[in-house]
Amino acid sequence: MPLLASHASNKLVKLLLMGDPGSGKTGSLVSLVQAGYILRIQDWDNGLDSLRAQILHRCPERINQVEYVTLRDRRVATEDGPTVLTPQAFIRGIKLLDRWRYTDSAGFETDLGRPSEWGPNVVLVLDSLTMLSDAAFDWRHALVSGGRFDIRAVYKDAQDAVENMLALLTSEGFNTNVIVTCHVRYMDSEDGKTRKGYPTSVGSKLSTVIARYFNSVALCVTKIGGKRTIQTVSTAEIDLKNANPFEMAKELPLEDGLADFFKTLKGEVETKPTEPAEVVELPKTTVIKRRRA
Repeated sequence: MPLLASHASNKLVKLLLMGDPGSGKTGSLVSLVQAGYILRIQDWDNGLDSLRAQILHRCPERINQVEYVTLRDRRVATEDGPTVLTPQAFIRGIKLLDRWRYTDSAGFETDLGRPSEWGPNVVLVLDSLTMLSDAAFDWRHALVSGGRFDIRAVYKDAQDAVENMLALLTSEGFNTNVIVTCHVRYMDSEDGKTRKGYPTSVGSKLSTVIARYFNSVALCVTKIGGKRTIQTVSTAEIDLKNANPFEMAKELPLEDGLADFFKTLKGEVETKPTEPAEVVELPKTTVIKRRRA
């Protein structure tokens, strides 16, 4: 009989990190790097500049603990407006979740194995769900463009694809920490009396169910005066949660908040180590160097 004491909730973190543009979601990852975690990022926003700057400022010796793949479809200008040429980003993202293998612009192939087997010292980051969802819609729309189709079916299939991806990342068999960043979409209730914030994704229906897949949902906020923090307690407009609410601080500083968040969820309540964290040796990886012809 499985015992609750052995539940994986104290070993892995599955976090949905919400916030408006510019609230510090991506840059806040630096505290995890400083704490010794290895980060592997699906970069859907092409916006890792802030994280790079933070690492080079705070812990430049750890810059190689972060590895990323940028996933953006190519857009071109046409007489009918900008359009995507053969959407492939979403399918590439799905394949990377099965096996993190890719060829870079210099023609070198890297293979880091299966993300589901990376373990508790690695954090898989999807930055962000907002742009990932756009890529899912472009992929599904391209399958039917040029003929007659029901756009509602395109939205439905794209929603299903994104939801299945989130179900995979948060499943019991996905043995890796996961952070999914996203922007906030505010929607009025049917009677117009209340307003709630949800993760931005494909259509409004999926937005209302995304949080159910995550044990932890936090919010990056910018306060009056420009101070940025990570909120862990629900607000009037946005429902938040975490797996250790009795020990978790209601508000965390953006600079160190994610590292403290991870420590609390994993049972390490102290928030400030007395000595700098040891540099974690990167796991051995299979790298095949192959020049393009």
